Parts: sequence; structure tokens; C-alpha cells
Amino acid sequence: MVLLCTGYGGLSRALILHGFGTNVVNSRTYSSLRATSKPRLSLYREYSLSKARQGIGREVTTRLQSVNEKYEGFLKRRFPRFYVLYHTFKKGFQLLFQDANEVKMIKMRMITQNIQVQDLPYRDMEKLRKFRRDLIKGIPLVMISIPPFANYLVFVLMYIFPRQLLIPQFWTPHQQADFQVVYHSHRAQHYGAVLQRLKMAGSNTKDGHLQRNLQDLCSKVQRGVHPNGSEILALRGLFSGPPLDINRLSADHMRHLSPVLFLTHRLPSFLIGHRLRSHTLELLQLDRALSKLGLHQLSDSELRQACYTRGLNSDILSLNQRREWLSNWLQLSTRLKESEISLLLHSMVLLSANYPKHNHH
Repeated sequence: MVLLCTGYGGLSRALILHGFGTNVVNSRTYSSLRATSKPRLSLYREYSLSKARQGIGREVTTRLQSVNEKYEGFLKRRFPRFYVLYHTFKKGFQLLFQDANEVKMIKMRMITQNIQVQDLPYRDMEKLRKFRRDLIKGIPLVMISIPPFANYLVFVLMYIFPRQLLIPQFWTPHQQADFQVVYHSHRAQHYGAVLQRLKMAGSNTKDGHLQRNLQDLCSKVQRGVHPNGSEILALRGLFSGPPLDINRLSADHMRHLSPVLFLTHRLPSFLIGHRLRSHTLELLQLDRALSKLGLHQLSDSELRQACYTRGLNSDILSLNQRREWLSNWLQLSTRLKESEISLLLHSMVLLSANYPKHNHH
């Protein structure tokens, strides 16, 4: 009779046995079976060891989680203030790694699909922009922590100066709200100086009609009146050449414009000009991507952040006011050329200085 024996890995052997109930197997067949069984037993042992390691790993992970939960409970009961700091840092690292993974996926998609930055969807472009700025801010802190035992000093500094040293992922919600107010107040302190220098620069233009319109617009904003986009757009011819093109602005003018974009003004003038151009062009590309997406797709927090990026602190505004202001901004921005980005940069002051204090008149 014929008996079919199937072994590990889907292999099979046919053993031909002669006679009913015989237990005689020829030596050739036995040797073949014995040789085959060795790797099967080895695989079985490896499989068993792998399962054992997984079980040990799960047990260690479970115990570590239990110890960590007890430690957090102890901190929460005995040192509540330190627990808030500890929890914020823990969550901050989670958010930072999450952002890093998202940026990595965006970069991989750009490479595999041959996509340029300006062609990315709005949220991807905004994620890259924010992550790059966070990394730049975090570099000094990393450099300080390199020497041995310096991490203790860094921890103290981060506790005392969270706004100056930490990136937003490591701020508490209360700190995020407070720090945005502080940053905007620093930015808004330069709005008056920007308007004054805009008037001075505009007085050097050869077109008398545009010169008068610019002087009237700046005076109106200085009196507390909020202008409309059409008034600003009518002056676009002044900002694509001298004296208001972004490459022709005076060093003093650029130093007051830098804080409007949250950029430092403590750099050589040629570096300030380069950074103003690149960041304003990035904002123009971001506006075009946002226009494609549509404002109705943004959540309330995204609307608030979009207004804040463009010069307006919208915490006191309603959802409709934020959407209305951002809609007017996009109507202006999306009609500008890349050669007119100086007008976009100055519009951050013109459209934000008085909104919503006064109506246009």
C-alpha cells in the first residue's frame, strides 16, 4: 500500500510499504527522512525561542508600564507642579516624534512623486514650514546640552525660560495662549514704525498719483481706520520696483519688518533681506494652497493659526470674523505676483493694525 506523510514547511514524502501492517523501511528512505527532519527540528526550536522572547518582551513592557503609572501617580500626589511639567515634556516628545514622522512621509512623497514644495497641499506645506522653524529654534538648546552633565542645567533653564527655549510642542495649553499674546505684542510694537517708513519711502516715488494714494492710506491706518483690499491692491505698481521693492528697502525699514514675520533683526542687512524674501514668498505659496483648499475646510484652530501667521491676533474675534478677515486677505494675496511680495509683507501691517477696531470710512 502507499502511505503519504506530509512534514513541516509543506514538504511531503511517499513511503512505499509492502504488505499489510509492515514496519520495514529501506535504509535509503530512512536516511532521507532523517536528513529532512533536522532542519525541521531547528526551525521548530527557533520558532519556540522567538515565541518565548515575545512573551518575555510583553511581560517586561507590561511591568515597565505599571512602574511608570505608579511613578506618575506618586508625582501627581506629592509634586503636582512638577507632574504638570513632566507630563508636558512627555507629551511634547510624543508630538515632536509624530511631527517628525509626518514630515518624513511628506518628504518621501515629494521624492517618489516628484512634487515641488509649492505644489503641496496646504496642510503639508504648513507642516513643513512649522517643523523647520521649530528645529531652528531648538538647535541652540541642543548645543547647550552637549557637554557632560549639562542636561541638568538645560532642564533648569527650560523651566525658567520656557518661551525663549522651548518649542510649542513642549508648552502647556495655557502657555501657548499666553506666549502667542506676548509674541504678537512684540510684533505689533513695530507696526507704527513700518507705517512711518512706508510713508517715507513712498515719498520718493515718481508717480505723483500713487504717491498721494499711499500717503493717504498710511495716514488712514495711523488714525485707526481699517482699509479694504482694493485700496491696497491699487498701489501694487509701487511695490514691484524702487523704492518699495523688497530688494530696495532700506536696512532700517527691513529691521522693523523682520519682527512682523517673527524673524530676528539682529543680523547683517543682506541676510535680513534674504530671509524676508524667502519667508514672504513662502507665505504667498501658502496662500495659494489655502485658496485651493478653501477656508470652509479649516477648523477653528486652523483659522486662528492662519490669521496669526499673517499678522492678526484673532483670539478676541468670532469664527465669522476670522473667516471674513482671512477671505479678504486671500482676495488680495492670490492676485499678487512673486515680484510684488513686498506689498504682501506690508499688508500684514496694513490689514492687521486696526482690525476690528474701526470700520472703513
